[in-house]
Amino acid sequence: MKIVEQIKQPIAYEMDLFEQKFQLSMSSKVALLNRITHYIVNRKGKQMRPMFVFLVAKMVSNGEVSERTYRGASVIELIHTATLVHDDVVDDSNRRRGFFSINALWKNKIAVLIGDFLLSKGLLLSIDNNDFDLLKIISIAVREMSEGELLQIEKARKLDITEAVYYEIIRQKTATLIAACCSLGAASVKPESQHVEIMRKFGELIGMAFQIKDDLFDYTDDQIGKPTGIDIKEQKMTLPLIYVLNQASKNDKSWLINSIKNHNKDSKRVKEVIAYVKNHGGLEYAIKKMKEFQEEAIEILKTYPESDFKKSLILMVNYVIDRKK
Repeated sequence: MKIVEQIKQPIAYEMDLFEQKFQLSMSSKVALLNRITHYIVNRKGKQMRPMFVFLVAKMVSNGEVSERTYRGASVIELIHTATLVHDDVVDDSNRRRGFFSINALWKNKIAVLIGDFLLSKGLLLSIDNNDFDLLKIISIAVREMSEGELLQIEKARKLDITEAVYYEIIRQKTATLIAACCSLGAASVKPESQHVEIMRKFGELIGMAFQIKDDLFDYTDDQIGKPTGIDIKEQKMTLPLIYVLNQASKNDKSWLINSIKNHNKDSKRVKEVIAYVKNHGGLEYAIKKMKEFQEEAIEILKTYPESDFKKSLILMVNYVIDRKK
């Protein structure tokens, strides 16, 4: 059995019901909108985020979920989908998970409006049901994701990024959404309990490990979702590179910075930078840090009683750093 199917097993019923509710939450009176949202739903990914919501909810409440849990999962998926649609416009990307992106098929203007529509649908789903605690969790995540992206853009211009700033960028850009999934799951069944903050921290740690794993893909030759060296070409400073920059001699450091600033479109030079990072311990250091975040997340789970939901969350934590794409 595939690892994702294994993780999903204890929440298979909830995930099936969620899919129906999620499609309903996207519905509109505008035919064009329905055509596009139908296209989005049929090209869904692994749905890791709703899985986090349901697994956490069931773990902290001895297997219970509520209508709030389904709404929380729908809100997070609506907001996440909205950010992906907008990201493809910003990045001028024509593909998403191997399919054409919305902007490639329907142009930028429609893609931006679709993203706005999904965002408003997510907000209204919470407001209409008085889920103001859930709305606060998701709104903080949206704010932090925007700040993280802008901080990364600002730092890419100067290339003056430290390890601490890198962690802050990935915490906001990636970890905050997974943290929101986990705290939403807890808040949907145990509002205002200590579980909400504990699970937020758990999700944040997984998100940090997840992003470092993503950054490591930039240095592999495997056929994965993103081409090798893409972060360097986009002047994104990731952990393996930051580590070797901090260890490098003055000459090596200026060569590296010059390569990223002025020769980032030269594939031969990008390959040389990748080789330098590999040969100077950049990957080993990033893997060590990723595993530290993973172990911290597992420690949090140890405080909860044994259950199938907890087992699935442990599988999920391990899958995050063992995945091949």
